[in-house]
Amino acid sequence: MTSQEALSEDEIESGWVGGEAPKLNTTVTLVDYDPEWPAQFEREAERIRGALGERVLVLEHVGSTSVPGLCAKPCVDILLEVPDSDDEDAYLPALEAAGYQLVIREPDWEKHRCFKGPDTNINLHVYSPGNGQTPRYRLFRDRLRSHPEELALYATTKRELGAKEWKYIQQYADAKTAVVEEILARARAEQYDGYSEAYASHAEKSVTNALYDRPAIVDLAGDVEGLSVLDVGCAAGHLSALLAGRGADVLGVDASAGMVEVARRKFGDVARFEVVDVTGPLPLPDASIDVVTASVVLHYLKDWTATLAEFRRVLKPGGRLVFSVHHPGEDWRWFEKDDYFQLELLEDDFGLDGKPHPVRFYRRPLSWTFQAVRDAGFAVDRLVEPMPVPEAADVDPKWTVKLRTEPRFLYFRAVSPS
Repeated sequence: MTSQEALSEDEIESGWVGGEAPKLNTTVTLVDYDPEWPAQFEREAERIRGALGERVLVLEHVGSTSVPGLCAKPCVDILLEVPDSDDEDAYLPALEAAGYQLVIREPDWEKHRCFKGPDTNINLHVYSPGNGQTPRYRLFRDRLRSHPEELALYATTKRELGAKEWKYIQQYADAKTAVVEEILARARAEQYDGYSEAYASHAEKSVTNALYDRPAIVDLAGDVEGLSVLDVGCAAGHLSALLAGRGADVLGVDASAGMVEVARRKFGDVARFEVVDVTGPLPLPDASIDVVTASVVLHYLKDWTATLAEFRRVLKPGGRLVFSVHHPGEDWRWFEKDDYFQLELLEDDFGLDGKPHPVRFYRRPLSWTFQAVRDAGFAVDRLVEPMPVPEAADVDPKWTVKLRTEPRFLYFRAVSPS
């Protein structure tokens, strides 16, 4: 259930250590939840800690066997973080001496290694600090543990896919990506409910939001008087209200019920707001919208295909899509990543009111974004790296200098062909 792109057969083989990757060539064996699985994890965890000592930074039970009541392959998944998983000399000999065998090496993807256990069927996944998979494993596991309906959905999907024949077990894992992403999207939206009030206050005054992002979106949207506008990922409704103030008929949608509640309270007199999961079908008829805006929201989605297709469906011929995302150069530089061209899940701390709030999003190269928009049938009309409005310097001179000299967000205007 990683964020890795589906692997080709050549990629599966190239990552395997010491020969050919084992072939399944049959269906996947799934068994009912075994209450012994947590004990198996604890036994392995004790052995791993004994082998590595202080080199163990994170050691957790993840995957389906960590979720009570969930069917699973009888194989315990374990997440291990060491100081540098690329530095195999620092931990590989100790693990091998304890009976573990390195079977997968993927240095170009999250510095990932995978080991099999000495006497128990396990997958020991090894990463370095700051990887994108640790928060993903935790969020997915905890979501299934606390939401029976999500557990049931995932279990049903697993059994349906498990009944099919697969050449490699990795292909079965890749086939589950769609439902995993669907569940994770709901989990992330729910996280925002808990700090919607704090975010609304921040977004109202933040130079980045109020004097940089929203003016750029409004400028690219152009004259919207008398037009229907769909504001996707509307959050607390500030952009929706600006567009309504320019004469547009605005519907703001957001996956977070907490955000929508705040938006209705603050701006419900000028715009309509609904809770909508933008990864699924939009509750709108074909060709019913003149302008779609999506301010700093699409980078939370791994795959844009279905979302952009829905934007294209609801837009009238000649309608405009205006959106902003994290600037690819900024994410690459800020997180000190080696490979600019990789699609990668990142985690950052978006602190509000002095409290930490982890946020997870995807970085990707500019070419990926441009191609996704083109593949969806849009014609890219403008690509903009804007400056903050002049009054930003009076509000926060230091931050304004950063916005004027370092890339922050990237803006697209695309047109649905007539």
